[in-house]
Amino acid sequence: MKRVYTIGRYFRKRFGERVYKVPLSIAGFTCPNIDGTVAKGGCTFCLNESFSPNLAQKTSKKFYLRPDSVENPLLQKQIEQVRLQYAATAERLTGKYGVRKFLAYFQSFTNTYAPLDTLKVLYEEALAQPGCVGLSIGTRSDSVTEEILDYLADLSQRYEIWVEYGIQSVYDETLDKINRGHDSANVREWIEKTKARGLKVCGHVIFGLPDESDAMMLETVRRSLAWGIDSIKIHPLYVVKNTALAVDLQKGRFAPIGEERYIRLVVEAIKMLPDRVSVQRLSAGINDATLLAPQWCRCKHEQMRKIRAALKEAGYLY
Repeated sequence: MKRVYTIGRYFRKRFGERVYKVPLSIAGFTCPNIDGTVAKGGCTFCLNESFSPNLAQKTSKKFYLRPDSVENPLLQKQIEQVRLQYAATAERLTGKYGVRKFLAYFQSFTNTYAPLDTLKVLYEEALAQPGCVGLSIGTRSDSVTEEILDYLADLSQRYEIWVEYGIQSVYDETLDKINRGHDSANVREWIEKTKARGLKVCGHVIFGLPDESDAMMLETVRRSLAWGIDSIKIHPLYVVKNTALAVDLQKGRFAPIGEERYIRLVVEAIKMLPDRVSVQRLSAGINDATLLAPQWCRCKHEQMRKIRAALKEAGYLY
């Protein structure tokens, strides 16, 4: 049996003990695909104001950052959110698992889509928290700059720094269908620029995007590996209410991926990974009233049970 090189195993090798990620969701961050900079409405699977009138009413008067924002009236609130969210999660993980080291994970929306001065304050506030050994920053390839990467490269001399890019698919026709707002060449360019600075990259890919064949999904994994990613997250595409994809589902223009097919593709993807590439996630879902399809995405624990069984049958321990 071959052990899958999980991110947990990477961290134990790197730090000599467990390291857990602390997810942070900071007010004021948005996305260039939501605010109209590169497209309108966001990705078709994304729940946002364009497809949720109630959400729009609640958020229409809120302030959202852009890279060219001159002022940030939310900065003190954002600093407090970093402190409070980090402290609450770190305390829980320490109490439950005895974990002493953490990565602050800037997770929601696009976490480089703001002025560099704001990013520096928030990143460094996170790094100042007890037990924080580094950052993991979720973003889009069209929302980073040379200056941001240079700054992160400087931080990486003292901390563990990861940049998490949403690759989703390497096929431009698919990216157009999901209203992504950039092409695959943009993703490749910025992954390679990130790697050139010695930064670690996690690539997010989605299985089950509209009209993609098995070969296309696995080709996305192959090319992502060729671009030099250090770690991978694989997600099934699921549909929630108040999204453009929900409209396509209801009108019969989209059919979600089946569980057996998804698991089979995950196994094939794992077989493709070189020893140096770690795995951060193989499942995704949501168990509330917003989920429309597929219903098998309601329980991530059940997904992982079946994925582990399929991997074991193929000779892998996860």
